[in-house]
Amino acid sequence: MKKKSKKWIFWTSGVLILIILISMVASSNSDSKKNGRSTIKVERKNIVDKALAVGSIEPLNEIDVKSKVSGVVGKLFVNAGDFVRYGDPLVEVKPDPTPLELVEAKRGLEMAEIEVETLEKEIERNKKLRAQGFVSDHDFEALTNRYEEALLKQKIAKERLQLIEKGRVTIANTKIESVVKSPLTGFILEKNVNLGDPVVPLTSYQPGTALLRMADMKDLIFKGTVDEIDVGKIKEGLHCKLQIGAIPGKEITGVVTLISLKARKENNTTVFPVEIKIEETDGAVLRAGYSANAHIIIAQRDSVLSIPERVITFRNDSAFVNIPTGEMQSREQFIKTGLSDAILIEVTDGIKEGDEVLEKEVKEII
Repeated sequence: MKKKSKKWIFWTSGVLILIILISMVASSNSDSKKNGRSTIKVERKNIVDKALAVGSIEPLNEIDVKSKVSGVVGKLFVNAGDFVRYGDPLVEVKPDPTPLELVEAKRGLEMAEIEVETLEKEIERNKKLRAQGFVSDHDFEALTNRYEEALLKQKIAKERLQLIEKGRVTIANTKIESVVKSPLTGFILEKNVNLGDPVVPLTSYQPGTALLRMADMKDLIFKGTVDEIDVGKIKEGLHCKLQIGAIPGKEITGVVTLISLKARKENNTTVFPVEIKIEETDGAVLRAGYSANAHIIIAQRDSVLSIPERVITFRNDSAFVNIPTGEMQSREQFIKTGLSDAILIEVTDGIKEGDEVLEKEVKEII
């Protein structure tokens, strides 16, 4: 009997403690409920209206390095990730002419030399005839011009053969060689060729082989897109905050520098390309290609009266909230609203700080 009474006392004590805890929780929530009705207090909060842009981090100046001579890759002086300065050697393109190109170049030089020799002999004969008065000055000058043109053709043919065979030549104190040098100071982002790969030269009618991709990583920008719903709200010069998944917790800021005038379609959605210049990185090391989200700040209000937008009823371009007036009564109050971030909305008139407004009743789905 004693054991049963002890158990009964134990269970009774447990139930009393549970009732006390429930009453404490209920009393602590008395501020948010009035007679079973949920209420919201009017408080001062910060409201930020912003637009979202989705994109990635890219260098401002990113270029493909190409060769102006054809051949195959003979030497690679750099690898991806290397830092190079302007004028440093990057790739040596070894000439690799076809048999037909080599034969044409050699025979072209031989023909040019024959023409020069023939015109030299003809000039010697015409000098004697001119002295005797059988050749006019006009005809002799025309012959001299033909001889100078033949010399120039011979020189061009010799330089062409030298370039095909050795890959380097000097023309008018300008060195043309098969070693491709860095066009800027920066980092090698990609290496697109390996030893022995063929190289197509860059000309006015063909793009040529991209040997390397490099950029100056000092100037970085965000390239992304904004939904057509938000593009009308933003403008150049607006500040924004960037979130990069690879480096969380860093405060990275920028300024909108470009908003495209032309939209494009992405996944059946109309978006507008935007560019944002990155100004502050908070010590983070940014890399080209990082995925990022940019929150473009359209407007901001600090420490303003605000309530959740869900408790407001909009009717005929006016806004109303329900104010509790008794145990189960309420009255509709007209208010004036300001900035909204789609969750909180600014209240400029109609209610004051500390007032309570009723939550809207949630209807059960039957």
